[in-house]
Amino acid sequence: MPPYEPEITSPKNPRVRHAIGLRERRAREETGLTVVDGVRELERAMAAGARPIEVFADLARLDAHGRELLGVAREKGALVLPTSGQALERLGFGDRSEGIVATVSVPELTVADLRLPDDPLIVVVEGVEKPGNLGAVLRSADAAGADAVIAADPRADLFNPNAIRASLGAIFALPVAAGSSAEVRAELERRGVRIVTARVDAEELYTDVDLTGPIAIVLGSEADGLTDRWPAPPALAVRLPMLGVGDSLNVSIAAAVLLYEARRQRGLPG
Repeated sequence: MPPYEPEITSPKNPRVRHAIGLRERRAREETGLTVVDGVRELERAMAAGARPIEVFADLARLDAHGRELLGVAREKGALVLPTSGQALERLGFGDRSEGIVATVSVPELTVADLRLPDDPLIVVVEGVEKPGNLGAVLRSADAAGADAVIAADPRADLFNPNAIRASLGAIFALPVAAGSSAEVRAELERRGVRIVTARVDAEELYTDVDLTGPIAIVLGSEADGLTDRWPAPPALAVRLPMLGVGDSLNVSIAAAVLLYEARRQRGLPG
């Protein structure tokens, strides 16, 4: 392969400034690109078929695995840009930066195009605002073997760089989609998927309901919970018992509890 491009050290470099601009949702939507920070995250993104565009890398900080990853990115058509100093600091996400940041293409997120098994376990998050929470939900969904994550009326988009980072790249291993709450609910009903909503005032305990078969677990935003677009019935509302002074769990924790109960009822794969 030909040698790498000249090293970038200035945060004012046009390529660096363009990548930094992708932290804004409008720029991501206009370009179809997002930012992936980290060796593991980029590796998972490429393994899932995401196309790397530019890879900014501090060659002195990368181990053999990191350098091998750069070779894979180049084979996939990425432009590898040696980068260090303030330029890389501006691109990275705090002290977790591993010396490699990439821009990658974002896959389509149409709800109707989701490919699902006959008895899918789906997570729907409505109006979640904090990218870190969204990423944590994605990480739990991947761990519990969920078949898809859908963002309904999202305030934070699924491919927010902080959500990608919080998911540890798990977002690229899952089918994901986004749409309005009305669109998502209509598509779930069209496919015959039962809707189970998490509500603090529900009568049914989550351990007392059947979470097998095709279901979607629907959780609301951090501040407001679910909207009235998910009425019960036809949705089945469940609650997690709160035994202390708090009235609800963090949305990512609630998702993990409900997903693992569903997984317990369904059995472990294999």
